[in-house]
This record gives sequence, C-alpha cells and structure tokens, in this order.
Amino acid sequence: MPPLTIGKLAKQTEVTIETIRHYQRVGLLPEPDKPDSGYRCYSDDAVVRIRFIKRAQQAGFTLKEITTLLSLDGARCADVRQLAEQKCQKIDQQIKDLTALRQALETLVKDCQQTASTARCAILDAFSEDASTKP
Repeated sequence: MPPLTIGKLAKQTEVTIETIRHYQRVGLLPEPDKPDSGYRCYSDDAVVRIRFIKRAQQAGFTLKEITTLLSLDGARCADVRQLAEQKCQKIDQQIKDLTALRQALETLVKDCQQTASTARCAILDAFSEDASTKP
C-alpha cells in the first residue's frame, strides 16, 4: 500500500485537509513526524480515528465530547453509556426549546395574518422595543 499522505487521508475519509489539521490542533488526531525527505505519512489508524470522529459527530457529539469518548477505554462501557444518556437528555431539551420557539413564531404569524396591515408589520412590531409598551 502506498504511503498515506494528508491529501490521500482526506480523500479516503471524505474530509478536507483543513479538517485533518484542525483535528490535530485540538488533539483528536496525532500528527505523524515529518521525515527529512518528504511528506508526513499517516497510518490506517488515522483513517479509523477520523471515521470514528465523523460518526460520533453525526450522532450529535461535539469535538470536545468526542475527545472524552476517545479517552475512555473500551472496557468502560458504563461511562460511555452515561455520556450518551446525557447527550440524549440535552437533545430532548433542545427539542423542547425549539418546539417552544416554533409555537411562539406561529403565534406571531397568526397574529400577523389577523391584523394584516400594509402600514406596519405586526411581526416586526413584536420584535421592536416599542411593542412591549403597546396595549
């Protein structure tokens, strides 16, 4: 197998070179030594690590959380499960918050439809400071 340069690693893992460099800067991916005569060569472990990172991101984990996941030994399943449970709780809270925001916006849209005026926009009025002082 030919040496795995950063460009080849990026193509194989479907990320950008800058993403790989960022992962290295934040400590998610070790940077191989640069030989005197050429380019840094990455191992197959780098491919596995980047794919792990991308799958964890797709599951909603932040890079900081992924750092924690990577630091846990595979035998510490209870710790990983606890992190996943906390992530689920956080997602549930975000869903509640987004649902409340959607309901508030829907109310503004309905109010706007009921008081359709070409002179003033009810939604913009609701966002202005003066809207709170109006009867």
